[in-house]
Amino acid sequence: MVDIVSKSTRSQMMASVRNKNTKPELTVRSFLHEHGFRFRLHRKDLPGHPDIVLPKYRHVIFVHGCFWHQHPGCSKAKRPNTNCEFWNKKLDANIQRDRTNFQALIKAGWTISTVWECELGKQRLSALLKEIA
Repeated sequence: MVDIVSKSTRSQMMASVRNKNTKPELTVRSFLHEHGFRFRLHRKDLPGHPDIVLPKYRHVIFVHGCFWHQHPGCSKAKRPNTNCEFWNKKLDANIQRDRTNFQALIKAGWTISTVWECELGKQRLSALLKEIA
């Protein structure tokens, strides 16, 4: 599939993609706050800078975008058909970085939950409460 926008327009669009305070992340944070959890955000001293850190429970939560972190079996994780070499390298590196960060966190004694953007329903968020406690 050929890109329908110019290179400069595409560059601006990609530059506007946020990596903090995304709508899925805000949804999870709001849910946790409503249930009385207190947390820290994006701790730079932890591997992978987890989106949400619950120090009291020694638990971290990553709120992942299905495309950027390649959610297995998700339709939103479809790789682009153009510039395949770039995207395969980029997305494979993201997956490997996530694995490395998860291993480091586990080794340091943290438990980890991953919430995918496509799983933000009440059922998944309720399950998250059980994972934390």
